[in-house]
Amino acid sequence: MKTPLAVLTLVVFVQAAYSQVKELPREWIDQDTQHRVIRLSDEPGSQSLYFHQNAYTPDGKKLVITTPTGLSTIDLKTRTIERILEGRVNLIMTGRKTGDAYYVNTGVVYAVDLTTKVGRHIGKLPPRGSVATVNADETLLAGTITEGEVPSPPSGAAANAPGRSTVPAAEAGRPQPGRDSYPGKGDMMERRLAARIPMQLFTMNTKTGEVKTIHHSTDWLNHLQFSPTDPALLMFCHEGPWHKVDRTWIIRTDGSAPLQVHRRTMNMEIAGHEFFSGDGRTVWYDLQTPRGQVFWLAGYEIATKKRTWYHLDPVEWSVHFNQSPDGKLFAGDGGGPRSVAAPRNGQWIYLFRPEMVPDRTADALSNSGELIRPGFLKAEKLVNLARHDYSLEPNVTFTPDMRWIVFRSNMLGPTHVFAVEVERTPVPADR
Repeated sequence: MKTPLAVLTLVVFVQAAYSQVKELPREWIDQDTQHRVIRLSDEPGSQSLYFHQNAYTPDGKKLVITTPTGLSTIDLKTRTIERILEGRVNLIMTGRKTGDAYYVNTGVVYAVDLTTKVGRHIGKLPPRGSVATVNADETLLAGTITEGEVPSPPSGAAANAPGRSTVPAAEAGRPQPGRDSYPGKGDMMERRLAARIPMQLFTMNTKTGEVKTIHHSTDWLNHLQFSPTDPALLMFCHEGPWHKVDRTWIIRTDGSAPLQVHRRTMNMEIAGHEFFSGDGRTVWYDLQTPRGQVFWLAGYEIATKKRTWYHLDPVEWSVHFNQSPDGKLFAGDGGGPRSVAAPRNGQWIYLFRPEMVPDRTADALSNSGELIRPGFLKAEKLVNLARHDYSLEPNVTFTPDMRWIVFRSNMLGPTHVFAVEVERTPVPADR
C-alpha cells in the first residue's frame, strides 16, 4: 500500500517543526553583555508569573510556572521540571508560608501541595468575582467583584485604527492569549474607566471559604497584592489610563485606613506598576514627571512616610521593575517600540544599582525629614531583547538566592521561561 504524497509531506513538516522546537538553545552567553542565559522551560508556551506574584517556594528551591497543559515546578538547582497539575487553570501565586500553589478552576479556588500534589478545595468565588493574591500567613485571599457589565468594544473602529495590527472586531479591546498588550487595549481602558461600574474588594478565608466585602468603589479596582510580611495589609490600584487616575492605594483587611500612596503634583504626571519590597516596608512604583519625559523609580516607606526617588535615563526605563530580596538591587524588563518611553527606551533585561545623591545640607533644613530623598540608578545590561515581541511583557523577578533574574520571552520564537545570571561570565584571557 502506497502512502499518499500529501501525507508524507505533512509528516516531514511535523517532524521538522518538532525538531526545530527541540533545537532551541538551552544555555548561552549573551554576546552583547557577557551574562549567561538559560532556558528553564521545555514546553513552548510556558510562562513565569506576573512580576509581583510570588512564584517561589519558601525554601527558595523551586519556581512555579504555567504551561499550555497545566502547572509545573522547576528545581532551580538541577533545573528538573515536574508536572504538578494537568489542565489549564488560573494560577494565583505560591504561598509564602506553606509553598502551596493557589489557583482557580471554573470559579472555584483550590490549593495544591507541590510535594505530594494533593489538592484542597478552598471556596467558590462569588458571582462576577475573581481572586488575585494570598496574604503572608496564607489565611486570606483577596479579590474583586464587578457588579455590572463591562462595556463591549465598538465594532471595527478600535480594531483597525492606523498603526495597529488588523484583528477581528470581536477581539479588539479584549485580552488575547499570550499577549499583555493588544490592539484596542488603550480604548478599552478608556471605556472601562468611564463606565464607573460598582465594584467590591473582598477577602476569602482559606480554611472556611467565607467571603467578606471590605471596600466598595466605582473606581476600577485592580492589581491586588498582599504585603509579603504583613498579613493584614493589602495594596490595590485604581486602574485606567494612568494620567486620569489616582492609582496606588493600601488598605487594612478589615477595610480600615485606606491610603493613597502617591499624589500627583503636576498635570500629566503618571505612576503605576507598584510592588512591595521584599521586607514589606516600602511600596515601589514607576513614576514619570510628566508622562514619557522624566523617569523615576519611586518608593514610599509605609511606617515613616519617607519617600525615595531614583532617577533613570529614558533608554533604561522598563515596563516593570522589581527588587532583590535584600533590597540592594533592582531589575527591569525594558520596553518595546510602542512603549511610553519609545523610541528612546531599550529592549534589554536590566540590572540596576541604586545610589543616593549626597546630602550636603548638614541638617540645615527644618523640613528635611519631609523632603524626597533623591538618587539615581546605575544600569547594567543583562540580556539583549531586540528579537523579543513586547506584546508579551517579560516580567522580571529575582530568584531567592539573588543569583538569577527570571523572565519570560518569545525571543527564540515560542514563549519560554528564562533566567539570566546576575554575575557576568568572565571573558577568557586569550580573547
